[in-house]
Amino acid sequence: MRFIPFAGALFAAALAATTATSAVAATWPARQINLVVPFSAGGGVDNVARVLASGLAKELKQSVVVENRTGAGGLIGGKYVADAAPDGYTLLMGTQTTLAVAPLLHPDAGLDPLKAYAGISKVGSSPLLLVANPGFPAKTVRDLVALAKKEPGKINYGSGGVGTTPHMAMALLALDAGIRMTHVPYKGEQPALTDTIGNQISLMFSNLPVSLPLVRSGRLRALAVSSAARVPTAPDIPTVAESGIAGFEAGTWFAVVAPKGTPPAVVQTLNHAIGRALSDPKLRSTLQNQGVTVQAGSAADLDKYIESEYRKWARVVQQAHISIK
Repeated sequence: MRFIPFAGALFAAALAATTATSAVAATWPARQINLVVPFSAGGGVDNVARVLASGLAKELKQSVVVENRTGAGGLIGGKYVADAAPDGYTLLMGTQTTLAVAPLLHPDAGLDPLKAYAGISKVGSSPLLLVANPGFPAKTVRDLVALAKKEPGKINYGSGGVGTTPHMAMALLALDAGIRMTHVPYKGEQPALTDTIGNQISLMFSNLPVSLPLVRSGRLRALAVSSAARVPTAPDIPTVAESGIAGFEAGTWFAVVAPKGTPPAVVQTLNHAIGRALSDPKLRSTLQNQGVTVQAGSAADLDKYIESEYRKWARVVQQAHISIK
């Protein structure tokens, strides 16, 4: 009998928490929501964010404004959101760069994505295309691995800079294949593509929407796509995994996160709204035309995915000795 008052207190507390959660869900959102993009306007991440913002505003019946806060590989915008009030009104359009790679390369920034954010929903992903100059002797990933093992360090590959997704994807491929190549970082993807076409460097991973037209025109040769499955826009191009690097998968992914501590009811409301927005055929078509495969999911699944990506790229950074210095 002594435990009845305590049990009653627990029930009362649970009821109060449920009531408070319901109240939050019923009144949120009451004002404008800011979706922070940690990269410049007009880029791939910004384009995805703006498409999603319009659909999210329609679902929530509230303004959703895209705000660009650039710098430090996305860390400035990322830190801004991490330090914001956890009320659901400040969100981050995150990627593997901001939520995994950049914090690993800039440990002094003091941003731990596993502690700083609450996952809301994954939005989608965009594969990379492994392309080479048409005169490069390797025509497949198996050829590339054999050649690199024969001539360690002699094959030069480009990227848009240290820590970019194409750079990290090639570093992952090299680790998994047990080969060594030489990285040539550029200030942006386009100069690297230009030099691949001009045979100044041999090959590179590139964002598929950018490089596929160059493959179709014969200016570059495609070796493989970086996704786990072949892509509908290029079904004739094999994946890296089916070309001999089992389990390989890399690419640009997009996800919405909020500051850690955001009320579960708000997280759930946002997750459901994003899911509904991404199910709209017109919105899906717009994203697909940008090379994005739509991939919505639960908040819990996103938290697990971010952690797995963080661990994955931490291994690459450590074992490939990647540094911005």
